[in-house]
Amino acid sequence: MSRDLHTIELRYLAALIAVHRDASFSRAAERLGYTQSAVSQQIARLERGIGHQLVERPGGSRAVSLTPAGKVLLRHAEAIVARLTSAAADLDALDDGTAGTLRIGCYQSVGVRILPRVMREFLAQFPGVNVQLVENEDDGELLAQVERGELDLSFVVAPLPPGPFDSEELLEDPYVVAVRDDSPLGRGTGTVTPKDLARIPLISYAQIREAHLIENRLGHPALAGQMVFRSNDNGTILGLAAEGVGAAVIPWLSVDPHRDGLRVLQISGVSRRIVGIAWHRDRYQIPAAHAFIDLAHAAANEEEIHMRAALGNGAPRSGTKP
Repeated sequence: MSRDLHTIELRYLAALIAVHRDASFSRAAERLGYTQSAVSQQIARLERGIGHQLVERPGGSRAVSLTPAGKVLLRHAEAIVARLTSAAADLDALDDGTAGTLRIGCYQSVGVRILPRVMREFLAQFPGVNVQLVENEDDGELLAQVERGELDLSFVVAPLPPGPFDSEELLEDPYVVAVRDDSPLGRGTGTVTPKDLARIPLISYAQIREAHLIENRLGHPALAGQMVFRSNDNGTILGLAAEGVGAAVIPWLSVDPHRDGLRVLQISGVSRRIVGIAWHRDRYQIPAAHAFIDLAHAAANEEEIHMRAALGNGAPRSGTKP
């Protein structure tokens, strides 16, 4: 038996479900917002398309019922309508920012000190959003993924390279020196200058954008010759400093404030690192992405309060953003 399934419309299946639930064409029409004749026509068209009688019509005031073929089709109709209703809910949730996938780029210091606070609040507000984290110490690589559409947002450090990016600043992160607690460096003052670091073995980052290399950020290229070790792991850098291998020159966010055996010195006369969050200016962002940015601002503000408490009034500002 041939069946013209292409003529079947969703409203015909909805009419079948309503007629079954109400056992009446008139009550089904009232439920659906149609006239009784319209519902009768929809069922008739459905029967022609299926090639089976689907509804028993006893006439008068007696209740209508489904035929065996109607009952078979009913199960499929309910499943189809339920799936489409679910799809509509998913699309509404996507528009509302309560579902979907949010892909975030991050580097270690932000991943330890800021991201956990953001995720705590974000997942409470948007439990239906799947957050995928991509970690890389080189924010240049993360920005390349933003440009290719592989990431929706990425934590970054200013200045950004040329590209189709928009960004917002989150936090001014001062550069500090972490030394073994018995080191004579900065003892009695708690502050050093880049000149004080001359001829001292240094430890810092490895694979980062050239603009962010410590010798460049501190404005003393000669410091590169004093680097005895470079690593992209904060724990390794701080462990080496605690053992007296060298002085670790890093941003404050990279410091473990609870680690024993270390003393943290402020560096005066140096611009702070500007931590921000960036996205592709020409790509659609689900509303949850905007909420993530707002929560990142809140977490950064909390971290700045902790930083100021730990460093006194905070590291002296140079007055110039990089």
